[in-house]
Amino acid sequence: MCNLYSLRAGPDELRKAFGVERDQTGNLPPLPGIFPDQMAPVVWNAPEGRELTMMRWGIPGPKAFGEHPVTNVRNVKSPHWRPWLKPEYRCLVPVSSFSEYADTKPRKTPVWFALNEDRPLFAFAGIWRPWTGVRGTKKENPDRVEEEHRLFSFLTTEANGVVGPVHPKAMPVLLTKPEEWAMWLEAPTQDALTLQRPLPDEMMKEVARGERGDGA
Repeated sequence: MCNLYSLRAGPDELRKAFGVERDQTGNLPPLPGIFPDQMAPVVWNAPEGRELTMMRWGIPGPKAFGEHPVTNVRNVKSPHWRPWLKPEYRCLVPVSSFSEYADTKPRKTPVWFALNEDRPLFAFAGIWRPWTGVRGTKKENPDRVEEEHRLFSFLTTEANGVVGPVHPKAMPVLLTKPEEWAMWLEAPTQDALTLQRPLPDEMMKEVARGERGDGA
């Protein structure tokens, strides 16, 4: 389960790469370590056009499981997730690298994966939804009051031969081409879900170990 990723690209690169018409992120710094429940940039089709904006990572799961925030979604046939797979609720999560934890002793070791050593930009296949409730740190929300949030998660699939030796259960759905980005944002759901597949082994590699942030 991917619960840590990085984004080295700045706003200019993100706008150009994803064809963003409107940027709501402000002065976005490099993000070497993005963790669950933090704010992070996503690209979505807003009413005014394709937009780069900040959302919070983790969508509440099913009530039967306590509605705990879910960062990774695998079962797209679940009635809980199906409503958020429509084009208007899909998004792209910009990424430079992502981490899975190797089951080492005495503590687990973060292992970082990217398309190559230069960390070129790609995207997770994301979904988002509006939600009203209490989220965020005490610093962000000192009075712990209910607020309206826009929350995101992203799809996972079976692990490929690069990620599998570290985390055999799953890996994120990686989208690497503009045509895949457009398809995920705009295509009918059945067509878009054909992108839920592992990236071929030769298209990615392990790039670092041991750090909880990938600032290389």
